[in-house]
Amino acid sequence: MVGKHCILELYDCDQTKLNDEAFVRTTITTAAKRAGATLLNLITHRFEPQGVTGLALLAESHISIHTWPENGYAAVDVFTCGDQTMPEQACELLRQELGAKSHALKSFQRETPAALASASRNPKN
Repeated sequence: MVGKHCILELYDCDQTKLNDEAFVRTTITTAAKRAGATLLNLITHRFEPQGVTGLALLAESHISIHTWPENGYAAVDVFTCGDQTMPEQACELLRQELGAKSHALKSFQRETPAALASASRNPKN
């Protein structure tokens, strides 16, 4: 397995939280920690008149979130490589913190391509 990928749809969220860039930054950071991932960088942007997009670069891959406060909706993507992280835990934290009244979570394993499984992979010096 290369890793696990979670697609999370959050509905009927707290509109104020969805529009608060600082809150979204803090929540993504906490979600990465909850997943057992290593946060390398975090970029967020607040749109006018509303909405926030956030992207966390993880050593293990990424977390992204796009919010539509006017609809109480957020689209979340969590992908972590390997089997040492828990992307579902990140999703659960985001669901709770954004106050989603309902949600849909799809998760699946990304399988290792045959070329990677049989290849020797060494870091460059």
